[in-house]
Amino acid sequence: MTERDRPWLFRTYAGHSTAARSNELYRANLAKGQTGLSVAFDLPTQTGYDSDDPLARGEVGKVGVPVSHIGDMRTLFDQIPLEEMNTSMTINATAAWLLALYVAVAEEQGADISRLQGTVQNDIIKEYLSRGTYVFPPEPSLRLIGDVAAYCYAEVPKWNPMNVCSYHLQEAGATPEQELAFALATACAVLDEVRPRVSAEDFPGIVGRISFFVNAGIRFVTEMCKMRAFVDLWDEICETRYGVSDPKLRRFRYGVQVNSLGLTEQQPENNVYRILIEMLAVTLSKKARARAVQLPAWNEALGLPRPWDQQWSLRMQQILAYETDLLEFGDLFDGNPAVDARVEALKAGARDELAKIDEMGGAVAAIDHMKGALVESNTRRLAAIEAGEITVVGVNRFTGTEPSPLTAGEGGILVVDPAVEAEQVERLKDWRAGRDEAAARAAIDALARAAREGENIMPPSIAAAKAGVTTGEWGRVMREAFGEYRAPTGVGKAVSASSEGLDAIRADVDAVSRRLGRRIKFLVGKPGLDGHSNGAEQIAVRARDCGMEVVYEGIRLTPAQIVNAALEEGAHVVGLSILSGSHMELVTEVVERMRAAGLDDVPVVAGGIIPEEDARALMAAGVARVYTPKDFELNRIMADIVKLVGEGAMEAA
Repeated sequence: MTERDRPWLFRTYAGHSTAARSNELYRANLAKGQTGLSVAFDLPTQTGYDSDDPLARGEVGKVGVPVSHIGDMRTLFDQIPLEEMNTSMTINATAAWLLALYVAVAEEQGADISRLQGTVQNDIIKEYLSRGTYVFPPEPSLRLIGDVAAYCYAEVPKWNPMNVCSYHLQEAGATPEQELAFALATACAVLDEVRPRVSAEDFPGIVGRISFFVNAGIRFVTEMCKMRAFVDLWDEICETRYGVSDPKLRRFRYGVQVNSLGLTEQQPENNVYRILIEMLAVTLSKKARARAVQLPAWNEALGLPRPWDQQWSLRMQQILAYETDLLEFGDLFDGNPAVDARVEALKAGARDELAKIDEMGGAVAAIDHMKGALVESNTRRLAAIEAGEITVVGVNRFTGTEPSPLTAGEGGILVVDPAVEAEQVERLKDWRAGRDEAAARAAIDALARAAREGENIMPPSIAAAKAGVTTGEWGRVMREAFGEYRAPTGVGKAVSASSEGLDAIRADVDAVSRRLGRRIKFLVGKPGLDGHSNGAEQIAVRARDCGMEVVYEGIRLTPAQIVNAALEEGAHVVGLSILSGSHMELVTEVVERMRAAGLDDVPVVAGGIIPEEDARALMAAGVARVYTPKDFELNRIMADIVKLVGEGAMEAA
C-alpha cells in the first residue's frame, strides 16, 4: 500500500471576549481534532493599548482575545502544554511583546523553550499596505522584527520569527503577481535587516526559519499556480540573492487561510463551496502544499462565527485529509503544460514588479507605490463586479433564493456580550493593584533603556512580562522611543475603473453643489482601532470621481477627531467605516458628538459588518443610512449620499 503523506496542521483562527472563554474554545477545538492553534488578538492588544485605554473603547474582545498582561496569557493557555503545541499568533506591531508573554508562560509551565514550535506573524510592511495594525515607523519596526529573529534563532530555534503575510494583500485587492512580488520584497527587507546581526555561517539558518502566510482565492487553478510560483521564486531568491546552498533551507514553507474577501452576505450558505474550492488550491499540488491550513467559517460576512461554524470548517479539512486518497500520490501537476505556462507567466510578472521595487530602494521605500497599486487593483476588481464582468453567485447573478435555515433563530453568528469590556477592565485594575509595583517600574525602565540604546528587545520584554508589566505600558515605552506612524492611504492617485453610470451622478453632484454654493464635501472616517480600510478607500475614490470633494485621512481616528474635522472642513455628509464590531459604541458616539457640536443637520452614514438588529438601532439613534457587504454597488451608494445632501440643502433653503 502506498505510504500516505502526513497531513498539514489543522487550525481555526480563534479568540474572542476573554482569555478564559477563548481557552475553553481552544481546548474544545483541540478535542475535536484540531492539531494547532491560531490565536486572534483583539485590536487594543494588536496596537499596544490596555483594555482600559480610551482608544480601546468598544474594541475589547471583539475581533480577538484581549491580552493585557501575563495573567491573561496564563489563562489563555491554561491546561494546554505549550511544549507540545504548535501555536500561530497573528500579531505584528506588538509581536515581540506577545512572544515574550508566551515564552514567560511556557517557562512557568516548566517547558524547555528551545522546543517551542509556532509562529509570530511579525510582518509590519503588509500592515502599512492593507490591515492597518501598525504603530511605529518602518525603520524601528524592522529593528523589532530583527530582534525577534535573532532571539528566536539563538533561544527558540524551532520557532518561526516572522510569517511574511500576503493574505491581507489579496484582501486589499492584490493581483497574483502583486501578491507574489510584495510578499517576497517584504521577506527580502527583513533578511537584509537581519543579515548584519549574525555570522555568515548562521545566516542561512535564519533564512530557513522565514515562513509565509498566504491567501487562496476562488480562481483556484491560478491560485495553485501562484503557490508553485512562490516555491520557485523563493528558492531562486534564497540561492542567488542570499547564497543559501542547502535546498532544505530554501524551501518555501507556508500556512494559509483561504479567501475571506469573497465570502458573501447574500446566500451565505454558498460560502461553504467557496471555502472548499479555495482549500484545494493549497492542498492538491504536493510540490506547493501548505504546511498549515485554517479556514474561515461560512458566516464570517455576517459576524463572529460560533463554535459549531468553526467545527464545520475543521471537518472540511479532516474529510479531505483522511477520507480521500489525496495524500497517497505525488504531485498531480508536474509536467502539465497549462500549469507550467501559467506558473511561468506569474513568475515573469512578479519579477517585473520586484525589479520596480528594487529600483525604488526596496519594500520600505516602495510602501507608497505598493499601497497605491493595491487601491487601484481593488478599484478595478470592484468595478468589474458592479459591471457583471466578474460573476459572484447570489450577488450579481442568480440572486433568487429560498430562505436559509442556517441564518434562522440566533441569526447565524456569535455575539460578544457588551459586559465583557467592563469585566476585562476591572480585572486589569485588580492586576495592577496586586502586582509588585517597584518590580514593574524597574522592568519598564530597563525596557526603555534597551529600546533607546539599540539592545535586543526580547530579553527585557520577557523580564517585563514576568514583572507584571501590561501591554499598554510596553506599547507606551516603544512609542516614546520610536514615535508613531501614519501610513499612506493610497487614495490620492487612484482613479475609478468604472465610468458607467457616473455621468448622471456627476450631474446630480453639480446640481446639489450649485444649491449649496460650493462643492459637496464628504468626510470619510474610520473611528476606533480597526485598520481594514479597503471599503473606506473605495468609497473615497468613487465619491471623488463622482465630483465630490473628499476628506479622508486614513485609519484610527477618535470620534472627537472626526467631529472636529467635520466642523473644520464644513462637511456636508460624514461616512463612517467600521469592520471590527465596535459600530454601536463608536458610531453612536460620533452622532452624539455631532449633535453637541451643532452638526445635527449633517447626515451620518455607516458601513461595515453590521447585523440587521444593530442597523435598526443605529438608524433609531440618528444614522441616515447603514451599508453592509451586500451593498456592493458603489454607484447606488453615491446616489444615496447625493440625495441625502440634496434633501438637506432643500430644507435649509
